[in-house]
Amino acid sequence: MKPHITIITIGVDDLEKSLAFYRDGMGFKTEGIVGQEFEYGAVVFIEMQKGLKLGLWPRKSIAHDAGLFVSPASSTEFSLGHNVSSKEAVDTIMKEAEKAGATIVKQAQDTFWGGYTGYFKDLDEHLWKIVWNPAWEEEKEHR
Repeated sequence: MKPHITIITIGVDDLEKSLAFYRDGMGFKTEGIVGQEFEYGAVVFIEMQKGLKLGLWPRKSIAHDAGLFVSPASSTEFSLGHNVSSKEAVDTIMKEAEKAGATIVKQAQDTFWGGYTGYFKDLDEHLWKIVWNPAWEEEKEHR
């Protein structure tokens, strides 16, 4: 398998609330909820960057589709990382997330490796890491 990810789907408890958080609170572009005409089909797709989408899909729909039971949410299973071009950008996004209803897990701060990072959880406990890494080549911010 060639490593190439085109969609990351995260389970949510309330699709409409999650849509509002990401679209209205965080400013992510989306067409909104699609697939409502199908049982277990309602989903939100967010264009993250060319070739990569973030899917918001109810946990019960994921469980049904995969043939699994719905399991409890865990913020330590993985984190979604968003690299930005400055410390100020980290602070701005952290404030934006908190205003949208996110829980700040760790305030942005200098790191032992020379960067600057903070963590927040979205409405469904998904962990986001906002980071400025001076060792990486400056990349154009996707905002």
